[in-house]
Amino acid sequence: MKTELPPCGLYRTVKAVAGVEAGRLVYFHNHGNPGPGLYFPESWSSNRARFSQNGTTVPPDFDPRSIKALPAEGFYRVKSEFYCCEKQCVKFEPDQMVQLGYNGAAKALVFFPEFSGGVIRVPERGTFVDESALGNLVRLKMAETEPSNEISLPRGMIVH
Repeated sequence: MKTELPPCGLYRTVKAVAGVEAGRLVYFHNHGNPGPGLYFPESWSSNRARFSQNGTTVPPDFDPRSIKALPAEGFYRVKSEFYCCEKQCVKFEPDQMVQLGYNGAAKALVFFPEFSGGVIRVPERGTFVDESALGNLVRLKMAETEPSNEISLPRGMIVH
């Protein structure tokens, strides 16, 4: 009987898999050529991991319990008050907008976006947050686009 593969997405390795040590941020891709694999972040942009095109194929006896699903990177609303950790260094208040990201060891980082000059900016430094606190975040629905080098005209301008 073939093992059911988890969905594609962000994961932390909790056991070594195909030479990949435990405690790594990976993107698991459950289909592809030559097969399902783990992909590592090669850089970060706007606090989001950019994953390598080349991954490590998981072995035929891959145990899905060796990876743990993580909440998606992106913007969230704080549902209920919480602190970053037991020391209570940073307090998160209800209805704050935050950005969730991860470091290479799959540790959650929360960033406080700032509104300035009509633009929402995200800082480069965030606060580590205990994994148990992530249940206090609700994902925001937000339109996203990839950056482009194409020339764009101001909204409402008609060119003929």
